[in-house]
Amino acid sequence: MRPTHAKDHPATAPPCPVAVAETPVASLPRRPVADGGAGHGTTEAWPAAGGPLPTGSAEVRQVDADVPGAVGRMLDHVLAERLRHARLADPLFAEELAERVTRFTLEGGKRTRAQLVWWASRACAGRDPAAAAAALRIAGALELLQTCALVHDDVMDRAALRRGRPALHTDLADRYADRVGAERAERFGQSAAVLAGDLALAWADDLVVETPLAPTTAVVVRRLWSEMRTEMVAGQYLDVQGQITTARSLSRALRAARLKSAPYTVERPLTLGAAVAGADEATLRRLCDAGRCVGLAFQLRDDLDDVFGGPRETGKACGGDIREGKPTYLVAVARARAEAAGDGAALAVLERWLGDAALTERGLDEVRDVLIATGARATVETTIDRLAAQGLGHFDRARLDPEGTGPLRALLLAAAGTRPGQEAAVRLRPAHDPCGTRPCGTEGTGR
Repeated sequence: MRPTHAKDHPATAPPCPVAVAETPVASLPRRPVADGGAGHGTTEAWPAAGGPLPTGSAEVRQVDADVPGAVGRMLDHVLAERLRHARLADPLFAEELAERVTRFTLEGGKRTRAQLVWWASRACAGRDPAAAAAALRIAGALELLQTCALVHDDVMDRAALRRGRPALHTDLADRYADRVGAERAERFGQSAAVLAGDLALAWADDLVVETPLAPTTAVVVRRLWSEMRTEMVAGQYLDVQGQITTARSLSRALRAARLKSAPYTVERPLTLGAAVAGADEATLRRLCDAGRCVGLAFQLRDDLDDVFGGPRETGKACGGDIREGKPTYLVAVARARAEAAGDGAALAVLERWLGDAALTERGLDEVRDVLIATGARATVETTIDRLAAQGLGHFDRARLDPEGTGPLRALLLAAAGTRPGQEAAVRLRPAHDPCGTRPCGTEGTGR
């Protein structure tokens, strides 16, 4: 995720039964929000007397103009209170760890997950302020969960950069390197970053639990949240386990991609937003199916960007997946095609550079050439477009409020990296179901 730039968004205490600090986190930089443009307003669109949660239908419409900003204002208040408790626990812990978690979360990125929650709620509940307030809080919880995932990811991937800046573990290591030496400081930074991710996860869970919901709705939301956390860990485990076992099958690579990113990037944000709005089971299923396909497309696009993108686009060093030897679907397709064609030269390039931490720019170029020559890049591009089309087919069959449908559909297209109208050219369904057939986690709730 890449940060964008915007002004601060001052806010006052939210009208919900959660303790909130008297002042926002004034000493920390606010998270950037989406730039202006069509459909996006500025901070002036928010009423000066309003709180960070909408209390009427007019305020719900005002959030539409700047969803990232609204989520940021809500998080500003929630995290101010969390920081206050952290300082009571221990000032050093608060300064070095809790403040970094807070800053990382507030600086945010595109807040795609948060926007999916918001617009799914709007598409299912219209302008209902209670559903809107709950959606903003769940959206904020997802931002904290994203902080946990990214901080832990950077440790596991040994990534030095995140959003164009030092990763959290690198930043902490640099703070102590002069005192204890580079090796000990590096181990400390990694350990502290694990704790930072755990703290972000704990705060995310707190925010979900503290969100006022009707009893039946709460059952659905908390079940979806619980399953999403398990799916995230499962996908990440398959990813790291695949690195040491050099798992190469196409089906295994696709399953890892489906679990690693699809649920918590698109599928669960969609269904969580719909659930807080009280959507019926049929609507939840449609959105679940749509999110599963688009979420997989998102992960496959991320795999492509890691190899063919660059730091300016991705905010991190290019070729990280190749250095780590990750068994991505992109690499699995290239290997399978090279083996089928008896292309020993292509296979030699993959064997030479995959998993080599000393990967050079020349080596990365060689891998890129193989991915293009074997047709792997084109195959993954086509798969992404088909997944996007399949996901939008599920989405278009859901019964939704027109006011939220357009923005939500545009977000799904953007998540898949597909331009509006482009999906019409790839309506052909694949022979198999690349999205999977896992149930959506709403069974037995009476919805």
